[in-house]
Amino acid sequence: MVEKKRVSVFGGRDIPSDIYQDTIEIGERLADQGYLVFCGGGKGVMEAISKGVKNKNGVVVGVLKGQNLNEANPYLTVSVATGIGIARNAILAYNCDVAIAISGQYGTLSEIAYALQLEKTVIGYNTWDIESVVKADSPIDVLNKLEEKMSYV
Repeated sequence: MVEKKRVSVFGGRDIPSDIYQDTIEIGERLADQGYLVFCGGGKGVMEAISKGVKNKNGVVVGVLKGQNLNEANPYLTVSVATGIGIARNAILAYNCDVAIAISGQYGTLSEIAYALQLEKTVIGYNTWDIESVVKADSPIDVLNKLEEKMSYV
């Protein structure tokens, strides 16, 4: 059976503590709503989202850049070593119904671009100011907008 509610979370490795805490909350809410969560599996936003999902016994899959699992954060349910570097960003965009972008630099920008090119909705929280990205003002707003967009998937 294929999980119907899949979301990829894009975001930066270096984030302030308030964004880290907000991202944990988003992860907890995603798990409470039964989402299967994908992320890059590393530090920063990826670690915080994984921690939040794990706190609520959800499932989070980390799609890693490297060839081994040593780069995985400790909160992942499943770690996937790819050995393809930043090309894994496309995998994250393909494996979601809707994406969430939090903070981030150029790697996050590339993930957003892949998702938009694939005509997937991207919800942004404290991230790049791009016209096609649906802006959210709080963790609760992220989930509200996600639920609204998922009803169209």
